[in-house]
Amino acid sequence: MIPEEAAPPEAPGRLLERVRKLLAKAGDESVTPPEAQALTAKAAELMAKYGIDRALLAADQPETDRPADQIVTVENPWGRVKAHLLTGLATALRCQCVLLPARDGLRVHIFGFASDLERADLLYTSLLVQMWHGLVAAPVPEWASSPRAWRRSWLLGFASSVVGRVRAAEEAAAGQAPGGEPAASRTALVLADRSDVIRGHVGQAYPRLRRTRITYSGSGYGAGWAQGQRADIGTARVARPRGRALSGR
Repeated sequence: MIPEEAAPPEAPGRLLERVRKLLAKAGDESVTPPEAQALTAKAAELMAKYGIDRALLAADQPETDRPADQIVTVENPWGRVKAHLLTGLATALRCQCVLLPARDGLRVHIFGFASDLERADLLYTSLLVQMWHGLVAAPVPEWASSPRAWRRSWLLGFASSVVGRVRAAEEAAAGQAPGGEPAASRTALVLADRSDVIRGHVGQAYPRLRRTRITYSGSGYGAGWAQGQRADIGTARVARPRGRALSGR
């Protein structure tokens, strides 16, 4: 038997497949909230490790992970809230986002390395399902003056909560690179270089950007935040050179 500390690293493809299976199980309606929380936490941990492995591999073999971009259309209802979740997750996974107008909702232009775009899509798809399940199960309090405002604030609380958890998992993975302090320092440099590359791509596509924040008026934020902690683990009219960047916060 091979000692645990001497076991070979898991192949990135197999690691991501484990993440997919965990998230799929977490999104099943038969899974209880505590079970979903445990599944998502493990998925986020594995996904963060996958992201670090791919980044370090690409530092030595650039052809394995190239900068890319994609536009995701986020439709109404709750288009701005869903965009908040998407941009928050993408930003936590070291992508950068620009929010564009659409006829019925919004378009989110996401820039990142291919592996990070893949992770963002996978996590957003799972957490979006969990968010709707949680909202349906959350009764609007009788004292809420506006059910719609309460639900919107609940959704924003959920999104902010899960984004914070994903960001924490990413930071933990970056600081726990095997090999001690030299390896951790190299990881930090690699990730910083990747961020600079993506920032440059965004600047070329959209030279003039301004930041925006999403606000809420309902009183369901705290309840949504709490549900997000239990979940299984981001307009001006824009022509091509203009857009609105979202930090996901």
